[in-house]
Amino acid sequence: MTLSTQIAWDDTVLPFQLDRSDIRGRVARLDGVLDNVLAQHDYPPQIEALVAEMALLTALIGQTIKLRWKLSLQVRGDGPARLIATDYYGPTAVGEPARIRAYASFDEERIDPSVTPYDLIGSGYFAILIDQGEGMVPYQGITPIAGGSLASCAETYFAQSEQLPTRFELTFGRSTLAGGPESWRAGGVMLQAMPKASPHATGEGGSGEDGVLTADDLLSDDAAENWNRANILLDSVEDMELIGPSVHPTDLLVRLFHEETPRVFDPQSVTFGCTCSEQRVRESLSIYSAKDIAHMTTDEGTVTADCQFCGAHYVLDPATVGFEAGTDD
Repeated sequence: MTLSTQIAWDDTVLPFQLDRSDIRGRVARLDGVLDNVLAQHDYPPQIEALVAEMALLTALIGQTIKLRWKLSLQVRGDGPARLIATDYYGPTAVGEPARIRAYASFDEERIDPSVTPYDLIGSGYFAILIDQGEGMVPYQGITPIAGGSLASCAETYFAQSEQLPTRFELTFGRSTLAGGPESWRAGGVMLQAMPKASPHATGEGGSGEDGVLTADDLLSDDAAENWNRANILLDSVEDMELIGPSVHPTDLLVRLFHEETPRVFDPQSVTFGCTCSEQRVRESLSIYSAKDIAHMTTDEGTVTADCQFCGAHYVLDPATVGFEAGTDD
């Protein structure tokens, strides 16, 4: 097998539907995206794992947004991992790749190497935000940190905010192809019951942690049976099937769900991409007065700014930024 064949489906999200079960889903594989995201920073291993999981969730969830929309995932906690943030930018045109970026804010001195990455978050919340563009009110949904993984938090979000039974099966980490360098690889499957009226649309408490809704609270009769059957089939997936170079995503779907009549749609490619620019930096500084800008000016007589996502460094003349720039005193 050639290397080009091995990586043909990397950095791609493949949407599918299980016609017999009335369930939709996506298969995602990331490698170059994760390498680029994590190469921008020198994160401790546990923080890298959180960013990798969030990036994979972002790719799986983001595939459904429309052209030029922006989807953001955020995890904020009171533990050493204060913030994990990702952005997914919908393609600018049909056939173009979507773009993903991510970063983390953390207290390195508080990180215990013996603690799991998830436990570094502590108490907090998981949020999904969708920006539909200029003139539209952004959508935001929030759910508490619960369930033992970021994937579980995302499942809780969909049950609570969208009342859609959702399941994620993810794997990620550093790996090495024979004769090649070490690199990041991630793979995952997302299942979601097709939207329909929910028995818990009245807002009653659920059976999950702290009373949150779960898939069991949202389904009954045939729908519950279909959902349970699809989840049992997904339970049989192996890590190497999710990230291994020799398993084509469509072959994986047939292996897992051949009795559910899987049907695939056009794949969506994804790439690392940041939207920062000098103009955006200037816009962000336009709210500050000349006095404020003076406090930001370095000993070298410049105003500097760094992009938290890609690490780009901007050096600006203080006389050209702020809302009083170019005006007379």
